[in-house]
Amino acid sequence: MSKPENNVTALNWRRLHLSRAKLKASARTSALLAGFAMVAMVEINLTKDIPEPLLIAFCVCTTLLVSVHMLALMISTCILPNLEAVASIHGIAAVNESPHEKMAVYIEIAWGSSTVFGILLFIAEIAIICWVVFIDSPHAAIAGTIVLIPVVCLFLFFALHFYRNLIAHKFERSAQNVQEMEDMIKQLQAGPHVLNPTSAVLEV
Repeated sequence: MSKPENNVTALNWRRLHLSRAKLKASARTSALLAGFAMVAMVEINLTKDIPEPLLIAFCVCTTLLVSVHMLALMISTCILPNLEAVASIHGIAAVNESPHEKMAVYIEIAWGSSTVFGILLFIAEIAIICWVVFIDSPHAAIAGTIVLIPVVCLFLFFALHFYRNLIAHKFERSAQNVQEMEDMIKQLQAGPHVLNPTSAVLEV
């Protein structure tokens, strides 16, 4: 196998392992947060003094939270076994049998639903639960909400900073891989004696 083919295969294997890691993390996070939301909905004590708009917000947020994480969990459960089966094969060409390239959109949907959108809904759920539980003590509910505001800001800042650096890193790696491919193509077109200039100098 030539060096360009080796580079392409190694890149495919990296994408496979990254997709598998994303699906595993999505499955664990979604199962945990969805279970918490279901317990909160079932076990929380509701009083007659709670305003109806607050109950509607609690119901809608909890339903969205569970639905989003169940979607991520379903995608992870359906795709992950296929990636695990391919990853367990030690053959170099086995990566071509993996569906991680065709299912890349679904993998990103599961990852985004479980992390960014799902965690934001989880934080909103905490704020609503503070108001539902401490409806008789508005100061406590306000204090809990105020504490969550910088948490949301830090979360959004980290998410934007992380994805920005990740995109920049991917762009640099892609540019480097393209440059290496172009250099190898030029060397192959120039002839076998140009592939190793050091050996040519030694021979002279």
